[in-house]
Amino acid sequence: MSMTLEQIVEETRKLPPKQVSELIERISLAAHDPVDPAVEQAWTDTALRRLAEMESGKVKPIPGHITSERIRKIVGR
Repeated sequence: MSMTLEQIVEETRKLPPKQVSELIERISLAAHDPVDPAVEQAWTDTALRRLAEMESGKVKPIPGHITSERIRKIVGR
């Protein structure tokens, strides 16, 4: 017998937050085509490079609230 969506949600509420996060990630990955390992590596390389640039002071990060303000201005909100 398969579970209903509501039953799955109820069971999920009993899990610790860390397991819920892992479940969400797994469901999200299962809903999409597999990620090309080369693309995943490129994203990882880019993220690590950007982190190194920020840590070295080469690039100054923009605080989230400023980024949000800029986005709202662009979309007219």
